[in-house]
Amino acid sequence: MKTTASPKAPLPVPRTAHLPERSRRAHTEPMSVLPLGDGLYEVESASDHTYLVDLEAGRCTCPDHVFRKTRCKHIRRVALEITAGRTPPPGEIAVGCHDCGGPVFVDEDATAPFYCDDHTISPGDTVVDRETGDRLTVVDVSELRADAVEIEAADCTVAEYATNDGYDPDVPVVGAVYPHATVASNGVVPASLKVYVFPRTRLKKA
Repeated sequence: MKTTASPKAPLPVPRTAHLPERSRRAHTEPMSVLPLGDGLYEVESASDHTYLVDLEAGRCTCPDHVFRKTRCKHIRRVALEITAGRTPPPGEIAVGCHDCGGPVFVDEDATAPFYCDDHTISPGDTVVDRETGDRLTVVDVSELRADAVEIEAADCTVAEYATNDGYDPDVPVVGAVYPHATVASNGVVPASLKVYVFPRTRLKKA
């Protein structure tokens, strides 16, 4: 799974705190942190050197930690970035949102596609069909894959349906209705509320 690193930039320094030298440098030096999973982080320092931090064990491959046995600026920086929400904690990794590319923190064993809060869809949300431009209303977001859900009328799976051949077969299926139900004098006509199913990646949040 491809992970993303935090931007290589300094962090704000607390104005009221008197920080030890290593803590001050952990804040002020531009570093980027790349989560690798299993509690490991790759830190690129201001000097473009790269070090491996095992946060849970409190270890770093930099000379300051290896030879002086200190809690170096790289270990401190990883902890600071987790607290600031720039880097995921152990057990999670940072990946790109399918729609905007922005960073999303997910469990290490999570499967794509991934979406940020702005692009996550839930029942009741309005979405746009990327193929037709039509707007629909979501009624269900399933955990079942597009290659495992049958469309009885077409005698094929959602993934095999002709207009879905450009989308990954292993993504979840979303059920949605077109927002133009026919209303009769005695209420909504049930046939007009047919639920259509789509691969999740075919739909984008309106």
